[in-house]
Amino acid sequence: MERLIISEQDIINSICVYVSRKKQVKPEEVEVELMYDDDYGFSAEAFVDGRKQVLITANLIEALRLWLDEFMNEDPFAGIELKLDDEEGIIALINN
Repeated sequence: MERLIISEQDIINSICVYVSRKKQVKPEEVEVELMYDDDYGFSAEAFVDGRKQVLITANLIEALRLWLDEFMNEDPFAGIELKLDDEEGIIALINN
């Protein structure tokens, strides 16, 4: 089974697009900080117009599904696994 790897920057880009559509702003107007916590797992903080929105893992997966479908022309319902990599940061592994 082939696995596609989505880089930390592309995860951030996917969240920018995801949040921009919900807030009706341009993706460039969204700032994102990815986070990992041993107790809570993966999350992100998105900032738009000085306001913070916390995104949980399910939101990150939803953003990645949008990214896979619209920007990578991949199956948006493929298995997505977020992983903390020592060298690459937070990455997503996609099972095709």
